[in-house]
Amino acid sequence: MKLFKRLLLAPAGIGSLAVGVYANPLSITGVSDYAAHSYLSSGEQVTSITQFSDVVPTDWAYQALSNLIERYGCVAGYPNGTYRGNRAMTRFEAAALLNACLDRITEVTDELKRLMKEFEPELAILKGRVDGLEARVGELEATQFATTTKLEGLVTFVIGANRFGGNDQALAARPNVDNANREYGATTFNYDALLALNTSFTGKDNLIAVLRSGNFDGDLNAFGGAFLPVSTLETAFQEGETPNYLVINKLFYTFPIGSDFVVTAGGLVGQEDMLGFWPSVYPSDPILDVLTLNGAPGAYNKTLGAGAGLTWSRGGVSVTANYVAANGNSSNAREGGMATDGSAGSGTVQLGFEQEQWGIAAIYSSIQNTNGKGEANGLIASGTQFVSDSYEHAGSTSAFGLSGYWQPEESGLIPSISLGWGINQTTYDKSVYQDKKIAADLLVSTSQSWSVGLNWSDVFLQGNHAGMAVGQPIFATALVDDSVPRDGNYVWEWWYQFMVSDNISVTPGLFYLSRPLGQETSEGKSFSQLGALVKTSFSF
Repeated sequence: MKLFKRLLLAPAGIGSLAVGVYANPLSITGVSDYAAHSYLSSGEQVTSITQFSDVVPTDWAYQALSNLIERYGCVAGYPNGTYRGNRAMTRFEAAALLNACLDRITEVTDELKRLMKEFEPELAILKGRVDGLEARVGELEATQFATTTKLEGLVTFVIGANRFGGNDQALAARPNVDNANREYGATTFNYDALLALNTSFTGKDNLIAVLRSGNFDGDLNAFGGAFLPVSTLETAFQEGETPNYLVINKLFYTFPIGSDFVVTAGGLVGQEDMLGFWPSVYPSDPILDVLTLNGAPGAYNKTLGAGAGLTWSRGGVSVTANYVAANGNSSNAREGGMATDGSAGSGTVQLGFEQEQWGIAAIYSSIQNTNGKGEANGLIASGTQFVSDSYEHAGSTSAFGLSGYWQPEESGLIPSISLGWGINQTTYDKSVYQDKKIAADLLVSTSQSWSVGLNWSDVFLQGNHAGMAVGQPIFATALVDDSVPRDGNYVWEWWYQFMVSDNISVTPGLFYLSRPLGQETSEGKSFSQLGALVKTSFSF
């Protein structure tokens, strides 16, 4: 009601103002001119402010007048194409203008009512859907785990077996071929379950907690690396000697500083989690773990422990520096701590550059080879168990890697290519290994590695993938005593991933290790491993 009164009083107010200022008598001629000429002399309705010859963009009411013309079409001019914006308005003129605008608004309102009536059933259906969505959103908000946390999961079943071949029946400190088939040749059915909690407090940061469980028994299962570490599956997990235990596998926090820097830190973080760039498009979980490390298992050592890292990136260029101590949670300086002799630490610097279809990275890592857990990081190619059991800190290694990838614009016969190469230089405390009576020909001073991975998309069916990779994991090229190493082992894998649905995949695969014992293979003899498996993965 107040709005209606204002509309009725508006012409009177405008007219009074005009009379008070100009003291002009009522002009019926002016009224008739304005009221009669809703069209220009050309007979066309005013649809644009540019049709008025005396209105320019610098006029203070230019935008308001333009809006009235374009939105409502209720502004008229004079037959000569002018608007006469500075002319005084009479009450009759104000009434005519107001009436024209109200008529136009009435037309729009009537049209809206007609459309609403015409689409009344559809509007009712939409309203019902919106009400239903609001109810579901309310229910989700009331029962959600957390407003800041997202849960993701991956469960993998693996069924497979291994077959060992060759003619070496007298392996030093190792089972022979027959014993290997008897002890590690059975068909097994294992699982790996991973739950990742991603929590963001600002929308840009991320607190990551990874819970994991598995039953790839470290002492009994060949797929878990019990016999030959190089045949460890990427998906194989077990915490120590306790299968089926759910443990915290990773826990770290990442946040940006400005627009170019990202900080990552945590009490349980992997070296790979803090890299600004991963120079490969080969899948991270096909079969063997060693073939996912960009051809440089020394430099990309995936050391897991307490650590922190900083990454700078801009325009495709990234620079990363990080440090991880596998024993960083121990207060005993001989067996743990940060940056101590017992840290089992790895310091890494990486420079990477990537574009839409390709990328390349150079990486350097300084590694403490062994730790209080007897883990050698795979850098002592022969006599590993003897060295790590006898001496907790068997020197240090400088590892360098160069890796890159290229992928086609579209899927087809041409695969994506990922390749890399690494070289490692290891030094030892001479007095210690002499005191322990460790033979120098069991200690590697220089080693190398390389790999090439190919993968195809949309193979046979859209969404399915296939791939293969070949490489040589770390193999000795020089020994401490300058003797000629008899090391070397080629690793192959082939796989095909069939997507049952968006969340379920089945991946049959084969892998072959030509000489997995390296120098420990008897001279003139052979020893190999063939593995076959089927992986079924469920992601949610």
